[in-house]
Amino acid sequence: MADAVSQNPALQFRLATAQDAAAVAALVQSAYRGAASQQGWTTEADFLEGQRTDAAGVLEAINNPDSAIVLAEYAGEFRASALIEQHGADCHFGMFAVRPTLQSSGIGKALLAECERRARADFACVRMVMWVIWLRESLIAFYARRGYAVSAQRQPFPYGDARFGLPLRDDLYFIVMIKDLG
Repeated sequence: MADAVSQNPALQFRLATAQDAAAVAALVQSAYRGAASQQGWTTEADFLEGQRTDAAGVLEAINNPDSAIVLAEYAGEFRASALIEQHGADCHFGMFAVRPTLQSSGIGKALLAECERRARADFACVRMVMWVIWLRESLIAFYARRGYAVSAQRQPFPYGDARFGLPLRDDLYFIVMIKDLG
């Protein structure tokens, strides 16, 4: 399949504003949890229930001067979002969501590239860092094809913090993937 930018040359990127917070939270929820998420390949519904984020958490990220939520739009319609957050020379990448019915269309690849560009240009970051639940083999492979390497680092899953979901298993943890931004 051709990528989203060549298929849809009108794909536009912009930073989320406070007015976008509820829509971003709803998109992230639909991409990762519940029945809607199972229309795409990024679902976590088999091992997590509950919320992935909420509008208050998204608004906090929008208002944080060390972070940005980047939106991908086509013909004025919001299609995807991702969070980048500066931590020294690194930018952390997360809350990456593409509408489930549009996954595998190239929008995610285009948005990831835009986030890497903004991490360099807007935050002067030299590396992009992300945490991925170890079970997400297809997602890990997606990032690996885009230059992200699995590091030796691991991070614990925040069991007991319902803001991140309700685990259906007791062996969750994050692997850390890193890409030098050059």
